[in-house]
Amino acid sequence: MGWFSKKDKNEDKTTAEVMESTVETVADEAAVSEDVSSEAAPEAKPEKQGFFKRLAMGLSKTRNNISDSWSNLFKANEIDEDFYEELEETLVMSDMGFETTERIIDDLKARVKEQHLKEASACKDLVVNIIRDQMAVDENAYDFEDKKTVVFVIGVNGVGKTTSIGKLAAIYKSRGKKVLLAAADTFRAAAIDQLKTWAERADVDIIAQGEGADPSAVVYDAVSSAKAKGTDILLVDTAGRLHNKKNLMDELAKMRRIISKEYPEATVESLIVLDGTTGQNALEQARQFSQVTDINGIIITKLDGTAKGGIAIAIQSELSVPVKYIGIGEKIEDLQRFDPGAYVTALFSDFDMKSDIEIIVDSDIQQIAPDDDLFDIE
Repeated sequence: MGWFSKKDKNEDKTTAEVMESTVETVADEAAVSEDVSSEAAPEAKPEKQGFFKRLAMGLSKTRNNISDSWSNLFKANEIDEDFYEELEETLVMSDMGFETTERIIDDLKARVKEQHLKEASACKDLVVNIIRDQMAVDENAYDFEDKKTVVFVIGVNGVGKTTSIGKLAAIYKSRGKKVLLAAADTFRAAAIDQLKTWAERADVDIIAQGEGADPSAVVYDAVSSAKAKGTDILLVDTAGRLHNKKNLMDELAKMRRIISKEYPEATVESLIVLDGTTGQNALEQARQFSQVTDINGIIITKLDGTAKGGIAIAIQSELSVPVKYIGIGEKIEDLQRFDPGAYVTALFSDFDMKSDIEIIVDSDIQQIAPDDDLFDIE
């Protein structure tokens, strides 16, 4: 069978089989269609919210899912096995995963012993800090944004891959970068058309050929154009399937060889896009792709629509690959650099109402992106 041939549907598919399914999805196209339709009939724009405020609101489903158990957890009189078991259950409920949860519990037990703590109430800040430590992002994680860089964006269809590329293009463009897109997912005509739509919206150039073209040929043309035009960041949309790992690995390796030969001065960054609403399946997808190619960073989308917000913690902790961007909505400014401190605060702070979020935002917590007003291209 061909690399991208379809498989029969099976209701009992495993996660890996779901990964390898070649049934095309239109989630990305629907998102763009909605954005495009909104352009056709513009409405009065609401006042922009700071990104932390939107993050806190976006993670409300996860927070509400664990709020009762989280609030009651630290009211226990003493630290005992019941306390640890309840904490474990609460973290797993947020889809943090058993491996990550176990690591957090073990770390907590060690610190409790070291600090001679007796009451559960004394553990709250410890737990939050331990979780935050699991998500540390190296200070050099975003250096590629200020270099001549080729960014490969990978991920299965439907996770928001092409949409994320379009948003990144708009963000980089707003910062004064010269951006070029390459439509190297040539096995879906919809992917090419969608990327063209985003290129137009972000006002950046795009290199594309027809459906079925050689992806490496697209990359070759894009590299030639990037060099000629002095492009800062070349964003490459890649095929979104793992039906045949060897073929996909060979294709990605071929693209890298072209860059190494034709554009050796460029930094190569590989980002995988994952759908936050799929929880542990997103973690499995990341594992699958990491077996095929090197991954430098993760983009997690659709976190505003899930009660599984802990998956961002699990992915970074278990794969030792940093989450670099998160998406909490469909607008350009809803894709931002990942801030572990703000994320953990938004996930585990004790606020239940919008007014509580307002208080936190207006006091000590800084917005993740103070220049997010620049990102509106609608």
